[in-house]
Amino acid sequence: MNITNEFRQEVIAALMEQRARYGGSDASFAKTWSINPSVFSRLKKSGADKGLLKDIQYLQIGRELNVSPTSSVWNIARTEVFEAISNDVAFCQQNAKAMIFVDECEIGKTVAAKYLSKSLKNCFYVDCSQSKTKNLFIRALALALGVDPVGKYAEIKANIKYYLTVLENPIILLDEGGDLEYPAFLEIKEFWNATDGYCGWYMIGADGLRAKWERGISAHKVGYRELFSRFSGKYMSVVPANDRSAKDAFYKKLITAVLEVNTSDKAAIPALVKKCMATDANGQLAGLRRAHTLLTLKTAE
Repeated sequence: MNITNEFRQEVIAALMEQRARYGGSDASFAKTWSINPSVFSRLKKSGADKGLLKDIQYLQIGRELNVSPTSSVWNIARTEVFEAISNDVAFCQQNAKAMIFVDECEIGKTVAAKYLSKSLKNCFYVDCSQSKTKNLFIRALALALGVDPVGKYAEIKANIKYYLTVLENPIILLDEGGDLEYPAFLEIKEFWNATDGYCGWYMIGADGLRAKWERGISAHKVGYRELFSRFSGKYMSVVPANDRSAKDAFYKKLITAVLEVNTSDKAAIPALVKKCMATDANGQLAGLRRAHTLLTLKTAE
């Protein structure tokens, strides 16, 4: 794929905006984006490409920062889900607290978390579905922070703990927390204890995360009850649980809000929403992924 110089400059500009929200050093910031520190230094000074990064790097960074090489960009809608997660994260970050957000699939939890990690200072995102084991989780967290993920396991952990106590109001967003294996789950307790009063934590997931907590607590597995208490001892959510009419209204409002900021064809929105509101064989409503697919198909017509 050929990319334009305009796209390269947009990616560099977005990267420098991200640097302004990162409290660590240039070298650490460069590591979080898999850029050689000396290359980043030259990039920062020149503000121009000059062949310093490969096209694949521009595409990877552009994807993470929502800079598209085409005209298609999925815009963020400030839905009830987005606002709830934003408010929770702000509270946890400002007060070094921890919370758990457990709710339905396809309502924009991950989109909100990724957006916040790119827009708030010292807000770091870890996709636990891609780092399920203890070793992978530690290295993913190190990479997100800009800590060297290579070396002795104990040293990497010590560096993470130190970094989280010297950064200004850091917060870790743990998405798909239900995918973590038990040993990785216990690492969170260790990090929480080591950074108590210095770092906020916010865990996000769906039914699998709730089931993981409840199984662990009911089976008296070491760490679960203690960690649940550290994460405020309750689940945050926004989707109405026991009222089908209220749930239908919630989804209709959610999907409409997202479509409104992502299409200029306002007349097509009611029909798209109606298709999304159709239930599957189990009576489950479609969510925002379905809305995205339908809108993409409509745009391609």
